[in-house]
Amino acid sequence: MLSPILSESLKVERLTIPIKGLSSLLEGTKIVQLSDLHDDGCCLSPQLLTQAINLSNQEQPDLVMLTGDYITNQADTIYTLAPKLKLLQSRVGTYAVLGNHDVLYPQAKPKVTEALSEVGIKVLWNEIISPLGDNLPIVGLADFWSGEFNPEATLSRLSESKPCLVLSHNPDTAKILQHWRVDLQLSGHTHGGQIVIPGFGPGLMLVQQIRERIPSQLQNCIPYINHCSGILKNWQWHQGWHHIRGNQLYVNRGLGTYFPGRFFCPPELTVITLVSA
Repeated sequence: MLSPILSESLKVERLTIPIKGLSSLLEGTKIVQLSDLHDDGCCLSPQLLTQAINLSNQEQPDLVMLTGDYITNQADTIYTLAPKLKLLQSRVGTYAVLGNHDVLYPQAKPKVTEALSEVGIKVLWNEIISPLGDNLPIVGLADFWSGEFNPEATLSRLSESKPCLVLSHNPDTAKILQHWRVDLQLSGHTHGGQIVIPGFGPGLMLVQQIRERIPSQLQNCIPYINHCSGILKNWQWHQGWHHIRGNQLYVNRGLGTYFPGRFFCPPELTVITLVSA
């Protein structure tokens, strides 16, 4: 197993999120979020995965949320990852949405969905569930780039008078979801930028700004810049908590790591406690 260059230790991020209209029965509900595992034999060490699962179980959460990208380039790697994710423990279960890598390759979506389902993890694709009761539904949306991202058909079924949680892999979707009540959106996708420059921000945001200053006819001559610029448009949401016109967004930095590695951007396990606003 190769370790990524500039690897950093797992960090547990803890935050308390106020939810307007939260039922008193759900006060103190604890959620663990994991994202972007990319368990392909290179991007995620087995030691880090085991540590994340053990720490999650020690938290004794009410539920676990997985926000996409379980594979990288080969769909069959999900068959070794899924049995490990089965070890995640929570009061009402583990729920997941898919990321862009999980739907990018032929047969990836059905393989990832089937493997996770077989170990008891519910995969949501433009679906609503209520494991915490009808007073706090959970929405899982299709990946933004899948061609099936359809928040209107899903969120329009919910009452604006009740709070809801939304799982959506790509944080760029928060801009679209401003049209509905989203008390908390959980996303990943960005890996937190992986390389964060103190005092400036994610290095990929710098790449995007460089691209914008290059004449369009020359941009295709620099494929790396084109690739990086397509990862995210709203780099102000590259990690952490954000307030967006009444909605709340949290972006997890993920566990998996692409070359060249992480710098001031450790892999993350998020522990969220819900309280009444």
